[in-house]
Amino acid sequence: MKYHELVIFLKNWLYKYCKSSNDYIILSPYVCQKSHIAALEKKRIKIGIIGFGRMGGMHLQALKKSGLWDIAYICDLSEVCRAEASVLAPEAKVTDDEDIVFADPEVEVVSLCALADSRPSQIKKAIRHGKHVMAEKPIGATVEEEMEIVEEFEKSGLLSTVNLYLRNSWYHSAIKEFIDSGEIGDLAVLRVCHLTPGLAPGEGHESEGPSFHDCGMHYVDIARWYAGSDYKTWNAQAVRMWSYKDPWFLQAHGTFENGVVFDITQGHVYGQLSKVQTHNSYIDIIGTKGIARMSHDFNTAVVELHGVTRTERIEKPYGGKNIDRMVDRFAESIYQGKLHKDLPTFRDAARASEWSWLFLENAKDNGEPCIGTLDELAEIHRRRREMTNGYGLLNKSKLPQDLKQ
Repeated sequence: MKYHELVIFLKNWLYKYCKSSNDYIILSPYVCQKSHIAALEKKRIKIGIIGFGRMGGMHLQALKKSGLWDIAYICDLSEVCRAEASVLAPEAKVTDDEDIVFADPEVEVVSLCALADSRPSQIKKAIRHGKHVMAEKPIGATVEEEMEIVEEFEKSGLLSTVNLYLRNSWYHSAIKEFIDSGEIGDLAVLRVCHLTPGLAPGEGHESEGPSFHDCGMHYVDIARWYAGSDYKTWNAQAVRMWSYKDPWFLQAHGTFENGVVFDITQGHVYGQLSKVQTHNSYIDIIGTKGIARMSHDFNTAVVELHGVTRTERIEKPYGGKNIDRMVDRFAESIYQGKLHKDLPTFRDAARASEWSWLFLENAKDNGEPCIGTLDELAEIHRRRREMTNGYGLLNKSKLPQDLKQ
């Protein structure tokens, strides 16, 4: 049997004898992603990863798992990161020159995983060289940069998405479907909380902004996604923990243009020096008839649905950053020639970034009390340098020089 005949046979057999779902084919006792079946019959997409820190490593893992991608290049300025890339992806060309990646006409997609201040120039190179883009957020160091990129990219006809990972999560998809079915009546209140020890001030993300922008924009985005509307009014209060120059805790509340009320609480301040670290992360959605909520422990997510006709409790693996779903959906977008309906756009990312900055500016106007000392922050830095199990572990090769000591 010839190869292409085998492919057709396997595809037809699997679809005939398997139960289909949106993203998976169930073949008891095995579960295969549909993308893996698609990989049998579709040419793999050549991609270059630019930036090989923590997120670049996660992108590589997801791309290799997918089976739809040919990892052609990995680029990073760090010699340590390049050495690691050579071990993890021996099939890829490893370089410190991103221009080599952009110049290769066979590379269809670039995955941008370096820090925000590098992304505008990289996205403009992608436009010039006709590359589709998957990017980490934010897509620029300032709102002005981001909106300029949005306008320019939207004219290019190329496809792009941003890792606003909550949109790719199973739990938010399940809750949104439940809300859209009318089970909770009219959406009235959105309450979002994400408090962890996590990344401490000064650990190398300065171009990404304070914690509420670097991390909090995920929650600004997901609340806006649920509401289906833009923010209208807000009031924010922040705290400059450990007397750092930027706030590391912020709580904002207000309304959307359609009347939905929100409150968002975010900070990497939750027991940084506690003996056993913990966190508090949830979404609580209140309708005129019912509610939906989710909490997680970074291993398992629990969704609780209390509607007018359905009461359900769903417990599944948390899914981490959901990059596997993002790369599969983006591959499908490349094959279909249009962006998958559930993937966020550059414009979505720019709006989330803009609102995050607006909330931070409002908090500054309201006064940001300084609580704690820089000595405490130095103690946190010392502890986090040595941590091997915890929240937001550090890639030591990417640390600012003064924190490596």
